[in-house]
Amino acid sequence: MQSAFLDFNTLGPEDINVNKLRDELPDIKLYSATTPDQVIERIQNVEVIVVNKVPLNSAALLKAEKLKLICVAATGCDNIDLAAAKTHGITVCNIRNYCTASVVQQVFSYILDLTQRTGAWQDLIAKGEWQQSEQFCMLNLSSRELHSKTLGIVGAGALGRAVANVGEAFGMRVIAAELPGRKSDDSFIPRVPWAKFLAQADIVSLHCPLTDSTRNLIDAEALDKMPDDSLLINTSRGGLVDSRALMDALKAGEIGGAGIDVLPVEPPVDGDPLLEKRLSNLLITPHIAWAAIESRQRAVNEIVANIRAYKKGEPTNRLA
Repeated sequence: MQSAFLDFNTLGPEDINVNKLRDELPDIKLYSATTPDQVIERIQNVEVIVVNKVPLNSAALLKAEKLKLICVAATGCDNIDLAAAKTHGITVCNIRNYCTASVVQQVFSYILDLTQRTGAWQDLIAKGEWQQSEQFCMLNLSSRELHSKTLGIVGAGALGRAVANVGEAFGMRVIAAELPGRKSDDSFIPRVPWAKFLAQADIVSLHCPLTDSTRNLIDAEALDKMPDDSLLINTSRGGLVDSRALMDALKAGEIGGAGIDVLPVEPPVDGDPLLEKRLSNLLITPHIAWAAIESRQRAVNEIVANIRAYKKGEPTNRLA
């Protein structure tokens, strides 16, 4: 069974074990990356494709006459034309909940850094200010307790609920956003209408998918509704946040800080407003919230499980 992993380096091959993947697909070709003009050549004679972010549009899938299975090395699949895959009888399967622990950890690393000011304290010590202090402690910067603060979750799925659980362990009150046009579910987290949600949340953490209705969900109007000392955390999709509006709000002191792991265009080859100036209350990481080594290994293992299920004629996590 000829197969190919089109962008293997997105899983960081140096520190993960792919023996089980090779056991299932002995002839798999592991391409470090695939450019748009290489896609058709690399997929037209294979039966199984593993792919993370490489676009597979209808034109490419039309040329892949032998293709039977696409295994997405992620949960999101907006890079794949699912309608075209279905038309051509190609099964598409994703992986789910493999990175929950990693993302939750990253969310709270932002929250704790922005409330405890750990990095800022390190900068002061590096400048020798503690060494020159007249007393045993320094109170130049304010820290905040999470206990009794309100944690607002946008997207109360598996990830959102996991973040909520940790928030509750810190003694936080947890609420979830009731987004316009979407019905409430049976989540254990209380649902609050959008405007009231923004006004009540001390910390807003985004965990919803990017759709036409959620694009720029956090814009200037939303930021204006948030308390001046509130925090925004985005480990979901960059397009959920209007970067220019967020940078303006941070510089104007309209919100207290932000932890951002995702941008609308990645990598940001043409820049982004959030990269224009380094701010002490803005933490940016390069889309790595999901990427703990255990998470990436779990991703490979779940891909293998999808391949095994497909071979048995019982595909799991099927999208098309």
